[in-house]
Amino acid sequence: MNDPATVLRETFVQLADTLVDDFDLIEFLDLLTVRCVELLDVCTAGLLLADQYGTLTMVAASDEQTRLLELFQLQNSEGPCLDSYQHAEPVACPDLVRASGRWPKFTREAEASGFRSVYALPMRLREEVIGALNLFGTRPALLGDAGLRLGQALADIATIGILHHRLVRRQE
Repeated sequence: MNDPATVLRETFVQLADTLVDDFDLIEFLDLLTVRCVELLDVCTAGLLLADQYGTLTMVAASDEQTRLLELFQLQNSEGPCLDSYQHAEPVACPDLVRASGRWPKFTREAEASGFRSVYALPMRLREEVIGALNLFGTRPALLGDAGLRLGQALADIATIGILHHRLVRRQE
């Protein structure tokens, strides 16, 4: 495997490459979740995007367990990804045990799935929020400022790519 700096460079090039004719949005979002796991100190990642009416849907996850947990958040209208999307702010939860009062259903389900920490980052460009990226850990863990900044940078470049793709589709 390449060194982290090389992987980071390649990731930003891949996430910025939305001008090609064969651009596939789902492939693009899957790449984002996989690269978050590779580059950040997290075990899995999931992504919720809003449609034109503001309704969030699960669009990508680095594994099946995360996909199910993201769907659980949506079905129960509770969880860090929803809060991050609604408030357009990162949500940090380095230890889910301490968050059981904030998201009781989500916390129980996440812990039952083996997760102990979660970070949610808004997918936003200026004032427009189009979704949120969840980063999960299997142990209580502090992602740290550098990790949060890198995670937000990945979410931001992906947001620009998604908005660009939507604009091109509308023009076509």
